[in-house]
Amino acid sequence: MGLSSNALVFNYSAIDGKVKLDLITINPRHNQSFLFHSVISYEKLDALKEMLSYVTHYREKESPYTIQWTVRGDKELHTSYFRARNAYEALDKLYYGRDMNTITVFSVVLNPIT
Repeated sequence: MGLSSNALVFNYSAIDGKVKLDLITINPRHNQSFLFHSVISYEKLDALKEMLSYVTHYREKESPYTIQWTVRGDKELHTSYFRARNAYEALDKLYYGRDMNTITVFSVVLNPIT
C-alpha cells in the first residue's frame, strides 16, 4: 500500500510564530488517518516546498515499518505501513491526533530494506 492509495490532507497550524504543516493520510479501507510527515517553516509556501522534498526522498532516508493494530472494541486486525527514523516515530505517526487508549498495538516490525 503506497502513498498514492490514500487520501491526503494538508493541515497547517501556527507554532511559535512559524508555520507547521502536517501531511496526513487517510486509509480508504478503514477510514483511519495517520501522520505521514510534519515540517515547520516560516511561511506556508516554504513548508510546502520542504514537504515536497521529503515526499520525493523519504524512501532513501527512513526505514520501513509494519504495525499491526486494532481499534478498541473492534476485533478486526489492521496492518499499516510507515516510513520513520525509528520505531517510536512510526508509533507517533500511528497515534497522531488520537488518544493512545483507543488503539491496541500488537506488533511493530522493522522491514528489510529493499
